[in-house]
Amino acid sequence: MKKLVLLLLVTLMGVTVQAQEKKKKKNAKYEIEVKGNCDMCKKRIEKAAFGVSGVKYAAWHEHHQDLHLILDENKCTIDDVRKAIAKTGHDTDKVKAKDADYKGLHDCCQYKRE
Repeated sequence: MKKLVLLLLVTLMGVTVQAQEKKKKKNAKYEIEVKGNCDMCKKRIEKAAFGVSGVKYAAWHEHHQDLHLILDENKCTIDDVRKAIAKTGHDTDKVKAKDADYKGLHDCCQYKRE
């Protein structure tokens, strides 16, 4: 009887642990804020996003200052994309570009920083 109860307990614990793991999506959609000004910014931002393995779709909208993404969460995270974009000199909603990277942008691409 003790073995049966122990076996049942171990089985239930295994099911509980599996249920708590976050399932990663193959086509997760995100929208993040990315600062920029022009078409050159658009090309640079989208190129940086596509440079991250797992990004399937990236479209930056100048008027809204946002980037629409579809990515495979098994290959990358949204923070990986934010970091890649920040390295090109563009601030995102959570990762700010280094001053040296920002100053390396073309004059027309230097947006107002907060």
